[in-house]
Amino acid sequence: MSVYLLRRLIQAALVMLAMSVIVFIGVYAIGDPVEILISPDADQAERARAIAALGLDKPLWEQYLSFLGNALRGDLGRSFVFNEPALKLIGQRAPATLELAFAAMILAILIGLPLGLYAGLRPDGFGAKAIMAGSILGFSLPTFWVGLMLIMVFAVQLGWLPSTGRGETVDILGLRWSFLTADGLAHMAMPALNLALFKISLVIRLTRAGVRETMLMDFVKFARAKGLAPSRIIGVHVFKNILIPVVTVTGLELGSTIAFSVVTESVFAWPGMGKLIIDSINVLDRPVIVAYLMSIVLMFIVINLVVDLLYSVLDPRVRLESK
Repeated sequence: MSVYLLRRLIQAALVMLAMSVIVFIGVYAIGDPVEILISPDADQAERARAIAALGLDKPLWEQYLSFLGNALRGDLGRSFVFNEPALKLIGQRAPATLELAFAAMILAILIGLPLGLYAGLRPDGFGAKAIMAGSILGFSLPTFWVGLMLIMVFAVQLGWLPSTGRGETVDILGLRWSFLTADGLAHMAMPALNLALFKISLVIRLTRAGVRETMLMDFVKFARAKGLAPSRIIGVHVFKNILIPVVTVTGLELGSTIAFSVVTESVFAWPGMGKLIIDSINVLDRPVIVAYLMSIVLMFIVINLVVDLLYSVLDPRVRLESK
C-alpha cells in the first residue's frame, strides 16, 4: 500500500505541474485586465505603473516561473481587484460551496439508492417504470430552469423557503457554516435539491443496473438455494456488490458538483466559489481564476485517490491483485 500511495503521489505531482502550465498559459494569454481595471482616462504613465505593479510587464514564461516558485510556497498570487491573496478569497467562499455540494450528494444517495433498488428488484412494475421515467427527466431538465421553477413554487407561490443567500451562519475555526442553523438549512434546501437532481438520476440508474446484473450471478442463486432470507440476500450480497460502481461514480461526481455548481449558485445567489469565479472572469482577475482552477485540480486528485482506496476496501479482488 505504501508503494501504491507513493506512486500515486508522484503521479499527482506531475498532473499538478502539467495543469499549472495549461491553466496559467490559458488564463494569462487571453485578454488584458488593465483595460478593465484602469480608468479609460488614465495616461500612459499611469497605465505603465499599473502594468508593472501587476507584474504583467514581464514575458509570459518569466511570469509562469515566478508563479510556480510562489505556488511551491503556498502563494498563488494576489487578487487584482481585492488586493488580497487569491487562496484567502477562495477559502472564504469554499465552505458555502462545499456544504452545498455535500448536501446534494447526500440527497442523491439517500434518494437514489432506495429508488434504484426498488426499480432493480421490480423492473416490470408501474412504480419502477415511473422511477425510470423520472430519472430521464432528471437528466434532461436544465439546471437553471429547475432552479427558477423551485423559486417560483416554494418561495413565491407557497412562501415556504427563502430563495437567495445562505441565511444564518455559525463561525467554526474561522469559517462560516450555514448547515448548523435552521435558517441556514432552509436557505440550503432548494439549491441543494437543484444541484442533486442530476446526481439522483445517475445513482438511480447505476443502482438499478447493478441490481439487475447482480441478481443473475451464481453466488446469489447459491444463497437462494441455501434458503437465506430475501432481505439478507439483498442487504448483504447484492447491496455490497452494487456499492462498488456507485461509490466510484459518486466520488467522481462529487468533484464535478463542487467544480460546476456555478449555475446553481448564480440562480440562488449562493455566495460560493462558483459565484466568485464568475465575478473574477468578468473583470479578468487572473490570480483568482488560476487559484480556483488549481484548487479544483487538486480536489479532483484527492477525490480520485480516496475513491481508489474505497474501491480496494469494497472489492477484495483489487486487494488480491495488488498483493
